[in-house]
Amino acid sequence: MQSADDEVQGRLLDHLIELRARLLRAVVGLLLVFVCLLPFANRLYGWLAQPLLDKLPKGGQLIAIEVASPFFAPLKLAFFVALVGAMPWLLYQLWAFVAPGLYRREKKLAMPLLASALVLFYIGCAFAYFIVLPAVFTFLNKVTPSGVAMMTDINAYLDFVLVIFLAFGASFELPVALVILVLLGWVTPAQLREWRGYAIVGIFVIAAVITPPDVVSQLLLAIPMMLLYEAGIFAARFVAPRNSGEPADAGDG
Repeated sequence: MQSADDEVQGRLLDHLIELRARLLRAVVGLLLVFVCLLPFANRLYGWLAQPLLDKLPKGGQLIAIEVASPFFAPLKLAFFVALVGAMPWLLYQLWAFVAPGLYRREKKLAMPLLASALVLFYIGCAFAYFIVLPAVFTFLNKVTPSGVAMMTDINAYLDFVLVIFLAFGASFELPVALVILVLLGWVTPAQLREWRGYAIVGIFVIAAVITPPDVVSQLLLAIPMMLLYEAGIFAARFVAPRNSGEPADAGDG
């Protein structure tokens, strides 16, 4: 007869085997997307550089200071795009691993939260590319001293843009974070409304820290985050535990 310790060890071994299989599938899926994007790496970089090139004076261009940077910069970008593009597959593997251990209510809430987080991250990256980068480069071009030519290294530009993407993508997750805090019972929608003033101050501090040192990008991050904070309060009302003392359809006063 199998002992309790043997049964526990068997379950642990099964979980480890399942985890290895899910990680292997996630890595293989990511590598497949990356390999498919490799032939288009230079085209992707040209697309990424367009917001800056559109704002440079006539004849302006990016430069490559390091010898190998024309090869490694597009390669790095292709991997980042592959990672973002494969994110649904990676999240599915994570979900398939943890879902069997969740209760029905947790499963019912987890899927919308994962989907919302993914969509909000994509929206944040799109907002950064189509709105923030053109505005930032317009501002930087106007404040460039006379006689100074803007000639940015392709590696430096890539790092700058990726930081912008990650900052805005992560910041747009604010509503999901608030909903999770309410689900855990750490805060209530009423408390989030009471703390609105402190949240606005914190948002501007965060925007000043994670964005480039210009007013344009800070405002372009802070204003959407304030709207997303209100959206998080609105969404949290519908998932607040019943013992929180606030009905789901309470007004947002």
